[in-house]
Amino acid sequence: MSVEINIEGRNARVTELKREGNLITLQVDDEIYQVDALKVGEGLYSVLYKGKSYNIEMIDAGSPRHYTVNSFHNSYQVEVIDAQTRYRMSRSGGDHGESGNTIISPMPGKIVKIPVKAGDQVEAGQTLIIVSAMKMESEFKSKSAGTVKSIHVSEGDTVEANKVLVVVE
Repeated sequence: MSVEINIEGRNARVTELKREGNLITLQVDDEIYQVDALKVGEGLYSVLYKGKSYNIEMIDAGSPRHYTVNSFHNSYQVEVIDAQTRYRMSRSGGDHGESGNTIISPMPGKIVKIPVKAGDQVEAGQTLIIVSAMKMESEFKSKSAGTVKSIHVSEGDTVEANKVLVVVE
């Protein structure tokens, strides 16, 4: 299982590679960590890493997937950014799920309609692609005027999260 975590403005990709009881092997971006983690209470964890013990407290910060994480010396604001969160942020006008004028699928879905083709001139706000996900259709629009450089999918395709769909230059 892999998730993206934002810690104080820094995004990190965290993947659980292996779990044997309390022993967990994690990959954080390109680094591998082996930890012994035990839940000792509601939101309380004991973590052993390289022979050192850490007590971690996770407090729900009032909205889903947002936490305040406290250790003995530090406190961090943490957000878990999963496919559902990327989708929600893309629908609410956030920049997550799109990069520049490249439309990226925020979550798995099915391509319903592509009303443009490579080489078309498009205006800011023009619909480039319609994706069905979580039983709802979402229109992804061009952020600025330009030319459709490439389309990486076809109508009817099923796509995974983070797949580049359309590029406008």
